[in-house]
Amino acid sequence: MTCLGGFKPSQRTVFKKGRMEMSKLKTKSGAKKRFRFTASGKAKAGVAGKRHRLISHNGKYIRQNRGTQVMSPADTIKIKSYMPYA
Repeated sequence: MTCLGGFKPSQRTVFKKGRMEMSKLKTKSGAKKRFRFTASGKAKAGVAGKRHRLISHNGKYIRQNRGTQVMSPADTIKIKSYMPYA
């Protein structure tokens, strides 16, 4: 394949209908299982500490950690880099 104006296409470059397109980015499979995004773009995740050894926790702890929680803005930036199309 010839160089296109000094640009050497890599193996990831895809040619469709006579034009170059970059390949799709991969999503981290662990992130797509653990995180969802709200309509405003915030990340939410399940609360930790709810799988086992719940007898040693009091009822208030178990009730407050029910459901999901919104992640901090610093964590949201990192999670969005793991999920480029979310």
